[in-house]
Amino acid sequence: MEIGDTITVRVTPKASRARIVETPEGLQVYVTVPPEDGKANAEVQKALARHLGLPKSALRLVRGQKSRDKTFERV
Repeated sequence: MEIGDTITVRVTPKASRARIVETPEGLQVYVTVPPEDGKANAEVQKALARHLGLPKSALRLVRGQKSRDKTFERV
C-alpha cells in the first residue's frame, strides 16, 4: 500500500469478537466496542493497521466517520 492509497471497509460494531474478514466486496471489520464518541473508529483504525502491517499513525480516516462504510488513506 503506497502513500495516498485508499482502502474502503465495512464495519460491524459491538461484535462478539474483533476480526477482519476478506469478502468478495472488500474487507469486513468487526470490532467489539460500540459506535460512541469515535471509539469504534479508533478500534477499526488499529485493527486495519495491524492487518496491513502498518503503524496506526500511517492510516487516516477520510470518509465515513458516522457510517458503517469507511475509507482510510495511507499517510
